[in-house]
Amino acid sequence: MTPEPTAVIHDIGYRHYDGVRLGRGRATLALGVQSLRGVFGLGRTVRAKIMPLLLVAIMLMPTVVSIGVMALAKQFVMPYPNYAVFMQAVIAVFLAAQSPYLVAPDLRFRVLPLYLSRPLTVTDYVLAKLTALAVALFGLLAVPLTIEFVGELLVDLPGPPHTADYLGALGGAVLHAVLLSSVGIALASFTPRRGLGVASVIAFYMFTAAVSGIFAGVLISSGRDDLAGWALLLNPFFLVDYVQSALFGTTPVNTESAPPGIASCLILLAVVAVAVTGVLLRYRKAAS
Repeated sequence: MTPEPTAVIHDIGYRHYDGVRLGRGRATLALGVQSLRGVFGLGRTVRAKIMPLLLVAIMLMPTVVSIGVMALAKQFVMPYPNYAVFMQAVIAVFLAAQSPYLVAPDLRFRVLPLYLSRPLTVTDYVLAKLTALAVALFGLLAVPLTIEFVGELLVDLPGPPHTADYLGALGGAVLHAVLLSSVGIALASFTPRRGLGVASVIAFYMFTAAVSGIFAGVLISSGRDDLAGWALLLNPFFLVDYVQSALFGTTPVNTESAPPGIASCLILLAVVAVAVTGVLLRYRKAAS
């Protein structure tokens, strides 16, 4: 006599996926694109679009004023390599507002294992987030610089256009994007609370800006001008300004006490390496 079955499998119409499996590269690209869209509020609520679009508009204001002055007074007023240092407060607010958005929700709601259940690895996830923020920061700087350069060409100022400075400033925009995205993601990833992430990035910028300025002022007042440039390296914007000068031949904001270019480059590489390593270790711990 056959025993009664204890379990029955019902065919309710699910089918296996037989299409092309695109793998880790496409998954990483999709996550990066989605993160980049979110940085500027695309695909999010109207309230989420206000801050990034407002900051983009503020970044464009000096460009508009500069083009107007060039058209009316036939005078070049805003050096391209100094644009990031001049607008560093706006860039810092953008970094503080968007870095926690990229990392805090996944940590707070513990959905990282869901991402990693697919072909994505921790390295792929971190790479997608860092790249998205770096591209956003590069665009935040490159668009005003490019508009100003086009305006300079259209106005046709006396003398040759400042093409070398513009290209050097674009190279500096890449350096700013890499350094700031690494530091911003590293600081924001250590707390699942978005508000605390914003506060940590803002506090880091205010602390480094204040300390570097105070140390540089004290050294200059005591006659140690040769060391003042080293103190300014505490500020990430001045650090990139000196590296940009060393690599692309631009004129830094502070020319009197510039440290050796090789030292500035090594410091920048060390900061990026430490920040990225910290992010990887943080996410490996969170995924375990």
